[in-house]
Amino acid sequence: MTGRDLLTGREQKGWTQEQSASRLGVSQPYLSLLEKGVRRVPEKLARKAAAVYNLSAVTLPVESDWNTVQLKKENSLASDLAALGYPGFSHLTRGRKKNPAEVLLAGLSAKDLNSRLVEALPWLLLEYPDLNWPFLVTGAKVRDLQNRLGFAISLARRVAEKRGAHERAEQLHLKESTLAQSRLLREDTFCHESLSESERKWLSTSRPPEAEYWRLLTDLVPEHLSYAS
Repeated sequence: MTGRDLLTGREQKGWTQEQSASRLGVSQPYLSLLEKGVRRVPEKLARKAAAVYNLSAVTLPVESDWNTVQLKKENSLASDLAALGYPGFSHLTRGRKKNPAEVLLAGLSAKDLNSRLVEALPWLLLEYPDLNWPFLVTGAKVRDLQNRLGFAISLARRVAEKRGAHERAEQLHLKESTLAQSRLLREDTFCHESLSESERKWLSTSRPPEAEYWRLLTDLVPEHLSYAS
């Protein structure tokens, strides 16, 4: 979270610095320094501010460095997605919200995910287009996941286009084009490394154009996404 996020949140509430400082449990002079960017926003305060100001989850601090984000068990990933508002897991108990960039990187890093979780990954990009891109792209490149990320962006962009969300689609298109410059030559799957040889052979000739471009063995298209309709 940045000082600008704190300032924006306070202004959206229509509060003075004194009022916000009281609600956040800090002094007004300290809040002023934070809003001006003179002091870094501590993680604990960032989480409190996100709740008090009802800010987007993209302002939440990333709990792990990109090189230490851990692979998640499917139940844990589903819980994280539910907390961020993914409609497909609305029946699950929601835990503490996490930064969507961190959740997405953990999901893309998985060797195998069930189809419901795989389909949820593009939703994060669609719902949170202003997420922490430097963190996400750096982590993806270090882990050789840029093709998976590029494909997820492509799916999210096509859903945005289908919805008529042209500004969001253009924003995603720019990210997709930038990432294409680092596209890997080797073929991969979209979090489905357990594919059989026969499945791999079939997908190599029957996958959709976007999957072929990003060199992924998958048949996933926007029409498969429950939230795309």
